[in-house]
Amino acid sequence: MRNKKVLLITQAAMIAAIYVVLTCFISAFNLASGAIQVRISEALTILPVFTPAAIPGLFLGCLISNLVTGCMPLDVVFGSLATLIGACGTYALRKKKWLAPIPPIVANMVIVPLVLRYVYMLEGSIPFFMLTVGIGEVISCYVLGSILLNVLNKYKTYIFRQS
Repeated sequence: MRNKKVLLITQAAMIAAIYVVLTCFISAFNLASGAIQVRISEALTILPVFTPAAIPGLFLGCLISNLVTGCMPLDVVFGSLATLIGACGTYALRKKKWLAPIPPIVANMVIVPLVLRYVYMLEGSIPFFMLTVGIGEVISCYVLGSILLNVLNKYKTYIFRQS
């Protein structure tokens, strides 16, 4: 039992670290935030299909990324909550792998546009931001996430051991 807890904590920490590194990398190209964003780290939101440790890992990774990249406090809170909600939804749909990428897309399409409009006061309408954020999330979560899902599925017994 103790080893399983250590394993889950270790997996969560590794997922958080990878999320932070990917977000910092894509931030160098100015694609991790703003009205048009393709956060490649969001592809990791597919990981709850393999392990529940991905849920806290993704949340902490997003939280740390938002802090490190200089997001405003409300963005840190609500952006991280969007990732948490999406990760929980992915875990709930883990048996229907083709639906699993949808919860993070929807959560971010609903929450992030409100943050962009009311926290950052960006010019534009919420439907426009929903469209731009949604496109970025489809690229990150559905396209890249599905590729990641197929690759990791071959090695899941080695990478995501349960004990």
